[in-house]
Amino acid sequence: MTFAHERLSRTDRFHGAIFSVYTDEITMSDGSSAPRDVVENRGAVVVVALDDQDQVVLIKQYRHPVRSHLWELPAGLRDVEGEDPALTAARELAEEADLTAGRFDRLVDLHTSPGFSDEFVLVYLARDLAEVPAADRHARTAEEADIEVHRVPLDKAVSMALAGEITNAAAVAGLLAAARARDTAWKTLR
Repeated sequence: MTFAHERLSRTDRFHGAIFSVYTDEITMSDGSSAPRDVVENRGAVVVVALDDQDQVVLIKQYRHPVRSHLWELPAGLRDVEGEDPALTAARELAEEADLTAGRFDRLVDLHTSPGFSDEFVLVYLARDLAEVPAADRHARTAEEADIEVHRVPLDKAVSMALAGEITNAAAVAGLLAAARARDTAWKTLR
């Protein structure tokens, strides 16, 4: 039997450009209630860009909360209201990796940290890659100014993830899903 958890009250804690934080009082399975802090997030897209040589595009970017440069996949917030997520993925691929793709397929969907956040990430596989002409490239500023873009064989990237060299959760999931999709002749794509 599944218990219907209900929100009894909500207290606003913080509202920012990317996320908001609340404390909800919710009913528990045993009939009691308890406070739960909740981060509401716009959601994001992540792109596994795979070229004709079975190389995946990785970016290395500074992430302040972990005070480190992390290996990641091109990604971005779903911050344009009503925009098709595949278009968001295409925009982020162009902005962060200077690439376009002739094809986008859904690989995997993720709740990144459902214990405290509603963030939902859609991971796409991008193929049939082409370079964005130099004159049309996005000018990277702020935290994106020093992004490093690398192409790595997909199997090597999977090994990097399994060895703990790639720790971004969406990147790990995307790489594993892409390798699985490739190994099953793309039958798992949506």
